[in-house]
This record gives sequence, structure tokens and C-alpha cells, in this order.
Amino acid sequence: MVASKPPARNRLDRELMPETTEAPARADSRPIDVRTAPDRYRHWRLRTEGRIATLELDVDESGALAPGYELKLNSYDLGVDVELADAVQRLRFEHPEVAAVVIRSARERVFCAGANIPMLGASSHAHKVAFCKFTNETRCAIEDAGAHSGQRYLCAINGTAAGGGYELALATDWILLVDDGTSAVSLPEVALLGVLPGTGGLVRVVDKRRVRRDRADVFSTTEEGVRGARALEWGLVDEIAPSSRFEDAVAARARVLAATTDRPSVARGIRLREVERRIESERIAYASVEAEIDREREIRACRIRVRGPAGAPPAGIEELVEAGDAFWPLALARELEDLVLHLRHNEPEIGTLVFTSKGALEAVAAHDAFLLAHREHWLAREILLYWKRLLKRIDLTSRSIVALVEPGSCFAGLLLELVLAADRVYMLDGPFGDDGDGSDGDGRDRDGNGGSGGAPAVRLTESNFGCFPGVNGLARLASRCLDDGRALARARQRIGRDLTAAEAEAHRLVTFTPDEIDWEDEVRLALEERASFSPDALTGMEASLRCPGPETMESRIFGRLTAWQNWIFQRENAVGERGALTLYGSGVRADFDRRRV
Repeated sequence: MVASKPPARNRLDRELMPETTEAPARADSRPIDVRTAPDRYRHWRLRTEGRIATLELDVDESGALAPGYELKLNSYDLGVDVELADAVQRLRFEHPEVAAVVIRSARERVFCAGANIPMLGASSHAHKVAFCKFTNETRCAIEDAGAHSGQRYLCAINGTAAGGGYELALATDWILLVDDGTSAVSLPEVALLGVLPGTGGLVRVVDKRRVRRDRADVFSTTEEGVRGARALEWGLVDEIAPSSRFEDAVAARARVLAATTDRPSVARGIRLREVERRIESERIAYASVEAEIDREREIRACRIRVRGPAGAPPAGIEELVEAGDAFWPLALARELEDLVLHLRHNEPEIGTLVFTSKGALEAVAAHDAFLLAHREHWLAREILLYWKRLLKRIDLTSRSIVALVEPGSCFAGLLLELVLAADRVYMLDGPFGDDGDGSDGDGRDRDGNGGSGGAPAVRLTESNFGCFPGVNGLARLASRCLDDGRALARARQRIGRDLTAAEAEAHRLVTFTPDEIDWEDEVRLALEERASFSPDALTGMEASLRCPGPETMESRIFGRLTAWQNWIFQRENAVGERGALTLYGSGVRADFDRRRV
């Protein structure tokens, strides 16, 4: 129904959605590159001073990722969040001395208006969901830094923090709100846009901040949000301060947070150089990763080969610091992450990721053991934590995952986690026969490297038993042995041994073990079958099956993002011609389909 008298457009409406009849360009019309660096930031300013760093949000209104919209009131798109993710990562690796990080706004009386509404309206559905997922992964990285890296985050809210702006604050360890009578926190999506603050807002309000359910209901349906003393009383913020002493309160709280961590006060960080890659037709190449895209309708897969280390790990921790971002596990993690994000944002029709590896099991296991032996050192700890976050990102990528264990594979320790993350694993039972050129013509090795007698093998290490938990809080092997402690204990007894296909199957590491005669047909049929299914059905099925067992805040957030947000973003009530997201800021009320479904 059209209102007889259109509601007045407030300042937030006018600036985020100016009155115009021009349709904006698609917000995801250009290839997306997540590589950046502080000297290229357009929206954030990063500075460090001793134990405290400041991340200041000052969004360039004309610096949108794509044409057709402006980033008013510190609203953000994926480009803004890419810079934030890069800054969080650099603080962990390049600034070990930083123990507290203050996130704040450079704007007067506004912190962040959340996701840019014209951008959402101009984006494809796939881009909206991928954007929400990346945003939440970044916020999870902030929470992980506070919980495990000793870098505690403080959010200093000096004005309006709406929607995703407040969700950014929710990811920090402490929220300090200026008490000036107008500054507020809000999750206005239900009231304004007909969508759910489901990229983490609702879950963090009740799971993390323990806000009462009835108060959370009022808060999430109140367009103007909650201010000052009530925000503090309800637990929506941790501290309030009047304008006259807001800066002093921010500085004091940052010092308190910095004093609670174990970050080294004197340590040399490592520089994260830009990840180098080459994209040539259907091939994407890095130093330790090579990907080949197969666009055939019957396959639609990306075959990803991971190469093991060329040599031994460093002799000691000083050599690790000297190696810096060239250290194989760190370099590999950065390359894999770049590839996964490239495929996620730019190759939506490639539905299956096929992981293979090449190298020596002993070399991978040695690097794995080095990291575990030095896990108390800040840099080794950060690399292990990075692998944990990378593996979660792979888990949460809406792609089927298949792992192939062939002769020459080097799936041990941290690389074995790629196998354990897969939806299906095929491991060759025995060696390949010699066909004369050492290859089967499809990129598969038949040179016998890494396996006993030419047959492939996998190797468990201590890292597979808790170093890299998934979003359900369990190690991936524990998820495979859910509620079967004896099976997990039997697998632990095999740490350090090269396991054949039969042994790997017995210990729940692989799904099928075809021999050489059946190998090619079974793998091909599996990939063709996967490509024939509904991508929507697969996304829902895989998201459900990858997080068995207990629920955590992360599993609740990403489970709801996969299901509810995916669904709500496609409903007419949100994005239809008369939907709330479509009409936002126009002065015309949405015409909702009132049926509850």
C-alpha cells in the first residue's frame, strides 16, 4: 500500500539514498581483487603508537568499489571491508608490539551508517551474500585477535552506529559510546529495509553480549536505536562518557586493554608483501598453488594443486622471523586465501573445488612440527591461527570440496586439514601403472613421490587434533568421529605414521579408495554428478553437514547467513518492485505480502 502522505525523509535517508530516477550500475560489475596495502587505503587510516594502534574510518564517498552509488555517512561496501580485513591482518603480523587497537570514526557525530543501501540495491543476490559473508569473516578475525593473539579491540562510537556499523562494534572487546543525547546504536534492518540483521547482529547481541531476548526484540525493531544510559543498562555497550571527557575515556580504556595481553612489548614484525599471482586464460598460478578452471557444463570445477615446501624448515625462531612472509606455511596460506576469495567473488558458476597436492610428506610434517614446537612464540602462533581462519573460510565457501590423494601427494598435518575439510575424499589404493611419461595426461602425478612404493599415503600429526577447529569448535577429525572417542583415540595412535588407503579409510580420513582401474571413472562421475545437482540445494546441504555437533556463536551466525539471509534477500518484501530495500529513501512505503511462511 502506498502511504497517503509519504513519511519525511530524515538525514540518514537523504544522504544514503538521494532522490533520483537513475538506476545505479551493478555494484558487482567489475572483477574483485582483495589484495591491498595501507598506502592504497581510501577509507581507513592506520597508525600505531607504542602498545596502541588506531584504525580510523574516514570513508571516501567517491571511492565505491563500482560506479553508481556514493558511500555517504561512513557507509561501506566490500572495498571498505577489504581494507579493514587487510589492516587487521597486518596488525597481527607487522606489529607484534601492538596490544590494543582502537576503532573509531574520523567524522563528526557519525561512526558508521552500515552497509551502503544503494550498493545493496544495485548488487546481484550472489554479491550481497558474498559481501555479508566476507564482512562477518572479518569481524570474526577481530574477535579471534582479541581472544587468541593478545590484540584487544576497543570501539569508540562518537555518533550514529547503525546496522553493520553497530555490528562492527559488536565484534570488538569493548564498546564505548559518547553520551551526548543523540549518539545511538541500532540494528534498523527490520524496520527500514525488510531484511534481517543476520550477518551477526542478532546473534552477537544475545550470544555474546547476553542482552535479554525481550530487550533485543525492542532494540531490533526500533528504527532510531538506543542511546546513552539505556544502551549501557541493556548491555548494548560497555561504557558511556560525556563529550567533555570522551577522548580521555577512550585513551584510558585502551591502556587498560593493552595491559591485559601477552603481546611482546619489544619484537620485530614481518612485512606482508603483496601476494603475486598470474591469471592466464583458465589458469591461476602462485608460487605454491596452481589452479585450473574447467568450465565444461558437466564439470564446472577448479582443480587446485598445492605444492609442498622445497626444503627444510628454519633452524630456529630467529630464522623464522628472517624468512618472514616467505616461510612456506605462511606464504601458502596467503596464496590459498587469495585464490579462494578470487573464486568466491569472481567465479560463481564454478561449483566444485578439487584439492590435490605434490611434494614430500616428510617436508610438510617437518614444517608442521616446527610450528607446533614454537607455538608460544608470537609469529608461530599467528601462522597457526591464520591457518585456522583460512580453513574456516574454505569451510564457509559455498562450493563443493573434493580432495584427491594420489601418488606424489603430501597431505600431512596442516595440509591434511584440506582433506578433512572436503565433502568427499578419494584416495588411490596402490600406485598408478607406468604409462611411459609419468603422467596420465590429466595433470595427475604418477612419479611415486611421497608414498611408500609409489602408492599414496597421508600422515596425521598433533596439529590435526585441535590446532585448527572449525566454526563448531571441534577439530575436523573430531567432527568425523563425533561422539566416538575411541575412534579418535585410535587415530591419535597413528600420529607420525604414513597411512595407506586402507588405513586412512579405517580411520575415517577418506571416503572412497578406488584402485587404478576404477580411479579415473569414479572421480569423473563424482564431479559430473556434483555439477548436475541444484547449487542452492548443495549450498544448504554442505553448510549443514560441515558443522555437526555443538552450536557456537560462529556456527549460528554462518548457518543463518547461509539459510535465512539467503532466503530473505530474495523475497519480494525486501527486493521486489514494492519491497522495502528497493523503496528505501524514496518516501514511499513498502507494500508487504502479509502472509507468514
